[in-house]
Formats: sequence, structure tokens, C-alpha cells
Amino acid sequence: MNAQILSIGTELVLGQSLDTNSPWLSQQLAAIGIDCTRHVTVGDELDDIIAAIRLACDESDLVLITGGLGPTADDLTREALAAAMGVELVFRPECLEQIAAFFRERKREMHERNRVQAMIPDGATPIENTRGTAPGMRAKIGRAEVFVMPGVPAEMKVMFEGDVLPALRSIVDARGGAGGVIVQRTLRTLGMPESELGEKIVDLMARGRNPTVGTAAVDLVISIRINARASTPEEAAAIAERDATEIRKRLGAYVFGEDNDQVETAVARLLIEKKKTVATAESCTGGLVAKRLTDISGSSAYFLRGYVTYSNEAKSELLGVPMAMIDSHGAVSEPVARAMAEGCRRASGTDYALAVTGVAGPTGGTAQKPVGMVFVALAAADRTIVKELRLGESLLRGEIRDRSAKAVINLLRLELLKQNL
Repeated sequence: MNAQILSIGTELVLGQSLDTNSPWLSQQLAAIGIDCTRHVTVGDELDDIIAAIRLACDESDLVLITGGLGPTADDLTREALAAAMGVELVFRPECLEQIAAFFRERKREMHERNRVQAMIPDGATPIENTRGTAPGMRAKIGRAEVFVMPGVPAEMKVMFEGDVLPALRSIVDARGGAGGVIVQRTLRTLGMPESELGEKIVDLMARGRNPTVGTAAVDLVISIRINARASTPEEAAAIAERDATEIRKRLGAYVFGEDNDQVETAVARLLIEKKKTVATAESCTGGLVAKRLTDISGSSAYFLRGYVTYSNEAKSELLGVPMAMIDSHGAVSEPVARAMAEGCRRASGTDYALAVTGVAGPTGGTAQKPVGMVFVALAAADRTIVKELRLGESLLRGEIRDRSAKAVINLLRLELLKQNL
């Protein structure tokens, strides 16, 4: 059984909003053995939506549609679905009552325009929205089962889990099963170039294997996706675990976590486990390292303080970096990064201190110290480590700051593991 997912909204086509519904829905489908063959994004144009629905229904057994169910003039999914079905919209009093109840419970007045949300294509079955005003819909077009859900992720997820998923399981069972289930695993790595990583696991990425293994690189982090298919979730999980174990063996400490783990999550676990503390001294990252370390609940157990020493005077006054050193080597230099980390550790009394200084751009770079040149440092009781990064002049300011923060946090992770890569 195969599926397509349609996301409706001009804001998605223009890149003003990010479509998070389609990836989430694909994962849910995979878990019950339904292959998603295509994600399609369509703007708020009636003819375009009609054409996309018809094509998807011609090509697929299942079509999931999100978005375009609101009360405004550009919400056209209801009309498009009716046209694709070849029927008229009909008023459903029970839907209007559910919408009115939503407003009553919140002591708000329902606008007359919300009545349009109670219009459902003739022959379609409405699906109650327990989190919002837009009912979903279930229909049949040709061989395809069609489910339409709101575009708001919180509303969509509740509707999918409560109504759509049970219906899909029934459809799969009625068709004699979907040919097994798919279990997904994602390993997250940092520090190894994608080309080198690919060489180390090239045999596991061969076409035709079960599981399939692939990589995706985003802002220094390389994710390794493992998709295993089997007749039961337990069998698929065992197949995925086999490759995950082998990948961890080959890549070692480059693997810092799984699924949605961030490098700071891994560091937090290690700091808490080892009962260690950390402080930060930041220049070009402007507090981003401290933010990431404290984004995690329970961070007060390990994070004591952070210094944002953007000016040379602040580096000297708060961290004790000698002005003569700054004058001689420049603020963006190995000696200054080292002195920042050591001064931060001395002032805060922590087990570890992290420091970052660099040229985030787009201005301020020179031939000797171009945009993207960053020094990250870690001070511990027995040693100080400084790394020079050349992140590239083509990166945006935010990208340089993001990668610098990840790099220095990863430096702490490796120190806690006592491995240098």
C-alpha cells in the first residue's frame, strides 16, 4: 500500500512557513508499513489543488491532505476535494454545532464566516476536530482513500492519532496487511566529514539491503537513517538494531545520540552522570553556547555561569585576559581563546570552562583572519585544549555562530568521554 501527502498553503510554497506535517506523517505511515512515495506542496489556488488531488488519487492507494480548512477566502481544500470527487458541498449541522461548542467553551463569539467550515463534500465523512474549528474529512476517489486534516500541527496530530490512524489500520488489515512494518532509527554524528563517514559504512548503504541506510548532513551534524522492514515491529527493530550496533562500532565517539538528540543533550547527560560543572566565556557566539547548555531541564546541576565578553575590555576585566596579549595576537587568536577559557574556569570555580572567539561576519574579516575563522577552547584541571575552525566565508553569520557553538560543546563531550578525535 502506498501513499502521497499533500500540504496546502501558499505560505509553504513561498517558504514563509515550514512544512513539518509531511515528515511527521511519513514516519507514522512507515510504522504501519505504508510507503510514502511523494510529498507535494500546493499553493492556495483552487485549480492547482484540484489537479494535485486528482493526480495523487490516480497514483496512490492513500492520500493524506493537510491545510486549507480554515474559515477565510484562501482556504480552498473543501471546494477542491468536492470538485475532485465530482460532487457539491453540503451543509452539515452537526459540524456547525461542534464548531459553535468550541467557541462557547472558550467564552468567545463565533464569527459568521466560521459557518463555511461546516460545509463538507457530499458523500464525504466529517472527522471531528477536538483541538480547533476545522473538521477533517474522509472520502474515496477512485482506488484512493483520502483523509483531509487541518494544517495546524497540534490539531492535525490529535486528529491523526485519534481517528485517521485507527482507520488506516483497519484498511491495512482489510487488504491483508501492508507487507510488514517499518522501524526507523537515526544515529546522530558530529566531527567526521560526510565523505569519510560514507566510506566507513559504504557496504551498509548498498542498494537492496534490509535495512536501508542513508545519510543527511545539516549544519555539521550528519544523521544516519536506518529503515528496517519486517513482518512485526519486534523483528524490524532487531534488524535496525543490528546495523545501529555495527555503525556505532565503526564510528565510535563520533556518534553522540539518536533521533532528535542534540550534542548539548549528550553533554548534559555526561555532566550529570559525572557530577561535573561548566561555565562559558563567549565572544562571537554572544551567549549561544550558554543558551544551549541551559535549554535542557535540570541544567542548574551543571551550569554555573556564563560570560559574554564581546569587547576586548570585557575579556580583560572579567576573564583576566592580558590586554598586551590581545594587542599582540588579536582577540581572534589561539592565545586569547586559551586565556578566556582558563580565566573563565578560574573565575567561576567550575570543573570545565568553554570559550569561543571568532569572526562571525559578514564584516570584520581580513586576509589573515577571514570570516568564519573561529577558535574554540576548553579548560580543565589538567589541561587546556584549543581548536581552530575554518568554517568558510560563504556561511551566514547565524550559521557560523551555530556551528561554533556545536563545535565547542562537542569539545566538552569528547573531554568527558576522554577521547580525542
